[in-house]
Amino acid sequence: MKNVVKKENAVARQFLGVDFVVLSIGKDSMVTKMLYKTTDFVPFHKHPNEQSGYVISGKYKLKFNGEEFLLSEGDTYSIPADIEHSIEIIEAGQVVDVFTPIRQDYL
Repeated sequence: MKNVVKKENAVARQFLGVDFVVLSIGKDSMVTKMLYKTTDFVPFHKHPNEQSGYVISGKYKLKFNGEEFLLSEGDTYSIPADIEHSIEIIEAGQVVDVFTPIRQDYL
């Protein structure tokens, strides 16, 4: 468990070609900061983790449950566990994502 992580100690990772950093890991949840580039695209996928996010910057098209959502700075979302979703990056930016339980594939 990493309850407090100074920004210089955040662990850099990559998943599906997207750069991100693991910010903190608790007993049942983890916080990440996604560093989206306009060349990134996250295809439809699902995982056994609920995912809630906050858009710091950039513009995105999030798709799940047969709907499309245009997201920009200050917007938030929650995607239930095991629901297929995708995200298209319209404008580069950063998003904070919280996963419950911890994403083992992000460690």
